[in-house]
Amino acid sequence: MSFGIKGGAKSGADFIDALGMILRLVNIGDAKSLACHPASTTHRQLNPQELEAAGVPEDLVRISVGIEDVDDIIADIEQALEKA
Repeated sequence: MSFGIKGGAKSGADFIDALGMILRLVNIGDAKSLACHPASTTHRQLNPQELEAAGVPEDLVRISVGIEDVDDIIADIEQALEKA
């Protein structure tokens, strides 16, 4: 799943940094829940205009949901959103 975080690139990166259980990795597609902030990882070489043209907003966060308990995943996302 992907979504934007209010506050732009900094808030997106802060959200990823605040995750506890969900790992920050760009190799989406694992049995574990993984998250990435494309603007600061896979697309970091692009400037804001190039990011927009590529359809990658600066606030975009991508999460690949794994097989952990759903309540643990939700709790991790909620606590990270509060800190972002």
